Amino acid sequence: MAALGIVERAYRGALEKQFFDGLYLAAELNRQLGGLEILLRGPAVGCAARTGAAGSLRFGDRVVRTLSDPPQGVRRLLADGIPVWVEEPDLVVLGLADDGVLWDGVRRVAAGALAARWAEFRMVFYL
Repeated sequence: MAALGIVERAYRGALEKQFFDGLYLAAELNRQLGGLEILLRGPAVGCAARTGAAGSLRFGDRVVRTLSDPPQGVRRLLADGIPVWVEEPDLVVLGLADDGVLWDGVRRVAAGALAARWAEFRMVFYL
């Protein structure tokens, strides 16, 4: 029985953590929990969109290139066989509802549809 991890914030990590974000954690939790599904909601649905590589950040003379790349994190989860779901209304709000916008393998779901299935999951938590 898989667990369900919900991601609602599109967060690229921090300078202190650099590569580590919720999607990076999800890959490890999948291994440790014996199965995981991910639901992207709110601004986090943008992580499932086909985009170029995340840009670097400039702080004065310093350029930081080591922050995480959320779309790459989604692709890594899909490659590992972890189901990734996105809620349809949030795609519409962000202008991502068209076909071909999401990475192959990302599944669309109506708002609240996975909440109706919570009893089927081993546990449900927010990342």
